[in-house]
Amino acid sequence: MNSFKTVAKVSDVGAGRVKVVEVEGKRIALCNLDGTIYAIDDLCTHDNGPLGEGEIFNGQIECPRHGARFDVKTGKVTCLPAVMPVKTYEVKVEGTEVKIKS
Repeated sequence: MNSFKTVAKVSDVGAGRVKVVEVEGKRIALCNLDGTIYAIDDLCTHDNGPLGEGEIFNGQIECPRHGARFDVKTGKVTCLPAVMPVKTYEVKVEGTEVKIKS
């Protein structure tokens, strides 16, 4: 798929919060960082932990299982034990809708 799909309403993803959505069988974590929504895979690359259950701080999301952290903007690892980045998705907000390109 190379088109934008509506996955949530802006109001569904509060400031500093994460909302997990499913798009074509994939779980994607929508992360609201200072009013901007970013999208990353909902699977930690260390052990497939649920990133959407983690917390956001300092622009990073922390996996609740072992504490691996990822930059929500780029998907890059910022703290071990993960060593591989998570996939990110392009996000577009149109009116009240959050759309991602996957």
